Parts: sequence; C-alpha cells; structure tokens
Amino acid sequence: MSAKTSANYKIVDCTIRDGGLVNNWDFSVEFVQHLYHSLNEAGVEYMEIGYKNSPKLLKGADSAGPWRFLDDNFLREVIPQKLGTKLSALVDIGRVDENDILPREQSLLDLIRVACYIQDVDKALELVQLFHDRGYETTLNIMALSNVMEHQLLEAFEQINDSVVDVVYIVDSYGSLSPNDFSLLVEKFRKYLPNKRLGVHTHNNMQLAFANTLISAEKGVELLDASVYGMGRAAGNCPTELLVANLKNSRYSLRPVLDMIEKYMIPLREKEEWGYIIPYMITGMLDEHPRSAMALRNTADKDNSVDFYDKLTTPEISHGN
Repeated sequence: MSAKTSANYKIVDCTIRDGGLVNNWDFSVEFVQHLYHSLNEAGVEYMEIGYKNSPKLLKGADSAGPWRFLDDNFLREVIPQKLGTKLSALVDIGRVDENDILPREQSLLDLIRVACYIQDVDKALELVQLFHDRGYETTLNIMALSNVMEHQLLEAFEQINDSVVDVVYIVDSYGSLSPNDFSLLVEKFRKYLPNKRLGVHTHNNMQLAFANTLISAEKGVELLDASVYGMGRAAGNCPTELLVANLKNSRYSLRPVLDMIEKYMIPLREKEEWGYIIPYMITGMLDEHPRSAMALRNTADKDNSVDFYDKLTTPEISHGN
C-alpha cells in the first residue's frame, strides 16, 4: 500500500448503527461508552453512534433502543466529554425530520450520512445540502449498487458532481460484490466524480468484506466502514479489528478493540446472531436482499440450506419463505 493511500483513509465504525439492526438497538449506555473510549484509544477516526431518524416517521419506534432515534440531550449524557474520535449518524430519506437536526456547533455529531436508493438521489442531495448548511460533514450512501443500471448511475453522477456532498459511498448492500467489482466501481466513481472523496460499506455474505475494503483502500478510497467483531445486519460488516490490525498506519492500536470484543462482543454474540452463515452466503451469491435468509434463521428449519437454495434457484418454486 502506498504512503499516499495510507495517509488518506479513515475508519468509520458502525457497530452501534448497523449492529443495532441485529438487536433492535438494545445497547446499554455502558456498552456504547466503552466502545467510544475503545475506538478513541485505538485511533479509529469516526464512530457511527446510531440513526438520526424521527420516531414520528417510523413504525416500531416504541420498541427500539435510543440509538435508533438519537436525541441530542441524551447524546450529551452518554458522551459528556468528546474525545478525538468524531461522531456520526445516518439518516434515511423520508424518515428524518429536518427540525431534529441542530446546527453542528450545538450538536455532538460531526458527520451526517444520508442513505438512499438510486431513484432518490435528488431527495438525498437536498438533505445533504441542508446538513452542509448547518455545518456538518456529509456523505451520500447509494444502497444496493449491485442492482443499479448503468444509465441510472451516470444520471446520478451528474447530480452528485454539482452537489456539496463531501464523500460518496460505494455500498455493497447484499454482500454480493467481489474485489474485482470494487476495483472497477472505484475507478468508475473516480472517473465521473473526480472532485469527490469516496467511501465503502461492505457486507460479509461471501467472506469478502475485508478483502473488498482493502482493495478500496489501496485504490485511495478514504472512508472505510467497519464494525467491531463484524456486528451488522445478517452477515455483518468488515471487522474493525481486522482493519486496525492490517492497515499500514502506526496511529491504530489493536489492544483496545480486543478489550471491547472480550468484555462485550463475545457475550453479546452468544445471545444475538450475525456473521458468515450459509443462508446469507446463498443470498449474497444470488445478489439478493438477505431478508429471506433472515426469515429462515428465525425458524426451526434455520440450517436447511439445500431446501433454501432450491427455493431461491428453482423458478417454479415460489419465493415464499
């Protein structure tokens, strides 16, 4: 890895935000505080501490943990003293109330990331402009890129080029992309968005999240998403500890992340399931959303992978799982 790339990349730890999809954001304050201190000590640049969506605009708000709908006053209680690691939150199109977003100087958040599908890039960029005007760093995360048509992407690039967004993300929502796919996507994004910084968000359905993140870093992608012990929806994400251990940068320290894993993640993994599991591999291979595999894992037939594979690959059998 060249000196140039090693100086540029930054890790964005998504354990609370993406990991919350596993346990309905049921993390204790102590868990989140320990994670923040561990990441700061490890030299990780950003911690995504949850979603900044509005409980008024989403079903199931009453049952979700507080990290699903970050409240600024609550956040100040959790993080009474801000350290070197910056704080990030993610919002979804149509699920955020702009009145909930304070100016950056009044908030603990530094970065607000906007997630959308390709058809909503225009709406996402309106939100990006709003957050930019309020002083935040911004990213645009286009989900399910593996299902996007070329002409849709080129149209989106034109809009993105003219926007104020700081970083544009390549997101492998279904964990279906290979290192070669990432290499080509990074080159394409660079070609059409020459003035934008890039980020990557990978999923581990095919055991490629780490490899895909490394190839992206080597190609100069700056923001690298990860989560401690790989915790994230379904197959999970690129493990933070692997990036900390392997990226050629002296500022990272592995020991604090191992401490977080030993004290909190291993006990949590005994109660909650995520990671490389065969049904998730099958949906990744087929470039499909993992919802059918997630449903299977909640049944008594959770390990009947042959039947699941047949249902997904045989046209005459319905996808009713």
